Amino acid sequence: MAQEFIGIKRRVPYEGVIERVVIHNSDTRSLLIRIPGASEFSFAPGQFISVIIPAGDKPITRSYSLASSPEDGQPFEICLNLIDGGVGSNYLFSLKEGSTLSFTGPFGVFTLNEPPQVETVFIAEGTAIAPIRPMLRRAISTPDHPPLSLIYTAPDGEHLLYRSEFEALAQRDPRFRFEPIITATGRLSALLDDLERRYVKGDALRERHFYICGVGNDVLKLRDLLRGAGYPRRWVEYERW
Repeated sequence: MAQEFIGIKRRVPYEGVIERVVIHNSDTRSLLIRIPGASEFSFAPGQFISVIIPAGDKPITRSYSLASSPEDGQPFEICLNLIDGGVGSNYLFSLKEGSTLSFTGPFGVFTLNEPPQVETVFIAEGTAIAPIRPMLRRAISTPDHPPLSLIYTAPDGEHLLYRSEFEALAQRDPRFRFEPIITATGRLSALLDDLERRYVKGDALRERHFYICGVGNDVLKLRDLLRGAGYPRRWVEYERW
């Protein structure tokens, strides 16, 4: 799964300033962060940063995927949802524009650096769209790209993040298909049977590339389904939260 990328991981903390807070819905928001004095912050689509959370005498770290593209420059974006009892999310939700935070990174090998050469399917749930968003932007950046699909599930329309952006991309580009799917749980488990019908039983093509991001064992079930059906391991890439 490892790929080369521009950007060197950093374990000496950066000090960032929250330039803007975007409230997506009641429990989901984005923080747009700038590093004062830094001309750039390099990372690969799909990577994450580790935010240092004050917690008594011993700070803890929590990882958050970068939802913006490297080409966007600064400020860069992380997207997160509020977790009941979650130390990291509750701390970040308490911060306002102008607040500072410390972080290290970028980290991670769940990345897409060059536009793909074969049909590529991106699959995500909820805030797990964060690393997929810059990947998709990179994939769609060349006019002669292969067919691309984004299958994105959430429990309701408010939690389909960046929906208008993806819809606009699909309207402009006939080689990109956006499939927002509302399910009771908003989890990948609700998609497994349909994905098996399409990409395992539906035809014999085993040359598609998949990028999957979600929560828990559903990600592994989908990974195992596709790899077990004959898709090469390196073409079924995933990030499990």
